[in-house]
Amino acid sequence: MNVPLEWYRRRTYLHFDMPISESAAISITGNPAVVARHAFYPFITFTITSKKVKWDKTLKKLSIVPKPRPVSYASHVDSHIYAYYGALLSDRYEAHLREAEYEPAVLAFRKLSKSNIHFAKEAFAAIAKIGNADVITTDIRDFFGNLDHKILKAAWCSILGVDALPKDHYTVFKSLTKFAQVDKRNLYAALHISPNNPRASGPRICEPDEFRQVVRGSKLIETNALARGIPQGSPISALLSNIYMANFDELMWNAVTAWGGKYFRYCDDMLIIAPHGRGKDLLKLAQQFADLHKLPLHPDKTEERTFTVTSGGLMADKPLQYLGFVFDGKRVILRSASLARYSDRMKRGVRLAKATMRSRNDLRVGRGEAPISLHKRKLYKRYSYLGRRNFVSYALRAAGILEAKEIKRQVKPLWKRLRKQMI
Repeated sequence: MNVPLEWYRRRTYLHFDMPISESAAISITGNPAVVARHAFYPFITFTITSKKVKWDKTLKKLSIVPKPRPVSYASHVDSHIYAYYGALLSDRYEAHLREAEYEPAVLAFRKLSKSNIHFAKEAFAAIAKIGNADVITTDIRDFFGNLDHKILKAAWCSILGVDALPKDHYTVFKSLTKFAQVDKRNLYAALHISPNNPRASGPRICEPDEFRQVVRGSKLIETNALARGIPQGSPISALLSNIYMANFDELMWNAVTAWGGKYFRYCDDMLIIAPHGRGKDLLKLAQQFADLHKLPLHPDKTEERTFTVTSGGLMADKPLQYLGFVFDGKRVILRSASLARYSDRMKRGVRLAKATMRSRNDLRVGRGEAPISLHKRKLYKRYSYLGRRNFVSYALRAAGILEAKEIKRQVKPLWKRLRKQMI
């Protein structure tokens, strides 16, 4: 099967192997026999800790809590193989969806020329159309870490239309299910690589003999011994999660639409919209289907909302949060947590820009040069409507698509706050 060359992307990060050219990647990925014999390197893993703004029910206010997120990335050749097979499977999966009634339910990891704004608009419109509705949001706990290997293999075979995976596909499958990984911090320490300037050690982390002697010899490699879980960071993982959920999505779609409702899934987040009185039954079905696919639903993140048509219009017993927006039946606004997080990021960005300016000016004055002023243009592009790809421009775009003037009012104070912080 011919696969469009969109899958190739040159990668320059430091890993166990060197970056390879497009022609070299094509010669490897285009030969199933080579892929079938390929020995995959371990993933390199590390943890990023971000800040999550959430509502503290005890203190009754927004609080900032750390949110650790594991990151893993494959070697250069391995990434190209994953990307190639991801493109191949994506074509098969999309062809399958074109024949499936549940195609509108699958939102994430597809080339739909739509954003979360459009998905939210469709969901809110579906609620308004039903009127008296039960709306349920729930998600799967540790989604990628709980994908059952037997179910994944069967789904992979189904998409290919085969009873058993071809040797090359099986090699890729095995590398993802029995994946090996190395902690980045321990790896750099063992090889005496500076975490602040790792490229000073060379164009690759180590040579093959050093990999065998030090990395493998020091037992730095951990291998997944469980019958579930795939690494989240590979170029094929997101697509495989959709393929895994194909049967689940079909079951949910059929059950929900049979009662005149709507079902949407964005990665591990599910939204069920049903006529009033059907919500609890559908939530039970979702739990049964999840158990069937060996996926645990997150009880703490399962929420039920009731929308009612009144003389004053559509109203919710509690506002619904979905894909970063809040809908109460009448208006759509941004989550307050999103605004707080962006405001904090803006404050830190301006503070860093000022500190950089002062440091540079100290050097300039020491050389007898005139001090320079704060680079405001970059800050405006990063934190205001003058930029094209930032939170404010996204919010204004959302306000237009969702026809929500309230969103414009929410972000309007950010401009004044930014200018005040730059003084």
